Amino acid sequence: MTKDDQMPFETALIARAGPLEALLRQLLDERPLSGEIARPGQLMAAMRHGVLNGGKRLRPFLVLESAALFSADGEAALRVAAALECVHCYSLIHDDLPAMDDDDLRRGQPTVHKAFDDATAILAGDGLLTLAFDVIADEATALPAERRAALVLALARAAGAGGMVGGQTLDLEAERIRPDETGIIRLQAMKTGALIRFACEAGAIIAGAPPADRERLAEFGSAIGLAFQLADDLLDLTADASQMGKATGKDAAAGKATLVALHGADWARDQLNGLVDQAHALLDPYGEDAALLKQAAKFVANRNN
Repeated sequence: MTKDDQMPFETALIARAGPLEALLRQLLDERPLSGEIARPGQLMAAMRHGVLNGGKRLRPFLVLESAALFSADGEAALRVAAALECVHCYSLIHDDLPAMDDDDLRRGQPTVHKAFDDATAILAGDGLLTLAFDVIADEATALPAERRAALVLALARAAGAGGMVGGQTLDLEAERIRPDETGIIRLQAMKTGALIRFACEAGAIIAGAPPADRERLAEFGSAIGLAFQLADDLLDLTADASQMGKATGKDAAAGKATLVALHGADWARDQLNGLVDQAHALLDPYGEDAALLKQAAKFVANRNN
């Protein structure tokens, strides 16, 4: 991505993040909702620590921009974007735990289990995961009931045993049993790609768009999901901790199989260019309306943290 492309995209990314941050703060307030008994202060503080700590907010951006293709990027889309960010942040909190990747830093700050303790981090992640489905199912997400149900189902499939959680399992297994290239691609499509695929598909679901649009956006999400993980593996090899806001070089130290380790950095950069081209071709039918999503694909492939 050139500087001319990067500036308007990053401006749009920041602009989308502002209302999202405000909504997340509201959703993570200590005041109980109707049907709740109480929200313990330490739990809510840990949940806020895991969510309101910076970050690019790329997945919510993709929800909002995919909805914008169909002029549906209103309050309901913002709530779906916030729900997805809760799932993403829950996964980071759990991924950082000593029993998983054992990280002390996330986005340049102490991870939740370091700022609090292991048990509180586990419960904070649990709270964020369940809150996500609360947010989508709530009538405050002003969509027809069948669309809310479709979003709940799609997010559950993306986040669960056949998606992100299953991918995390395969990632841990890869430290003991090195997968082949097909296995690595499947692992990454589940661990990282599934939530990004949902983020892009969600816009079409929110809008009630035809199935063909939903599938096209899901394929776009799959392409940039693979690009995101490929770029991440490349950065783990080439960037330093201050640049990334977390420890680097851990995949190599743990002996994890990645496509970068398998084929090398030059191959990975060529693949990233091909994935960007594929993602752009999928969006061509939407013309200029898809300009920011196309820039998002470049951003994912060329990011430096």
